[in-house]
Amino acid sequence: MLERLNRFEKAIYYILTGLLAFVILFAVADLFWEVFQGIFLDESFRLDNHEILTIFGFFLLVLIGVELLDTIKAYIRKQEIHVEIIVLLAIIAVARKIILLDPYGDVPLPDYTLWGMGIVVICLAGAYYLIKKAGISVE
Repeated sequence: MLERLNRFEKAIYYILTGLLAFVILFAVADLFWEVFQGIFLDESFRLDNHEILTIFGFFLLVLIGVELLDTIKAYIRKQEIHVEIIVLLAIIAVARKIILLDPYGDVPLPDYTLWGMGIVVICLAGAYYLIKKAGISVE
């Protein structure tokens, strides 16, 4: 019974890996189209600030997807979850949110939101430091 469950679990991970690779492929194609459209289809041959932020968001989103794919691959190979990869994934996700944040937008952000993001960044950096100091590494 346990062997069947393990095979089922492994099949699910392979399906998730394939679907995630498919999504990443289309995200890269969409990113390419956004860059092409912003540079060549516009008559000024340059990107506006809003377009640059959108493209940076796409880049970081694709990077998050690739890191997530790496996490799933590592789990399939060794049946271990690598904490370092998960923390790096969280750091990239929070950095993406902060980079795309518009503090001067239509609705100003409350101070506690910015404080909260700062605390999350400090905690994630501390967790990554402790993981590296403990010698836990990804092969």
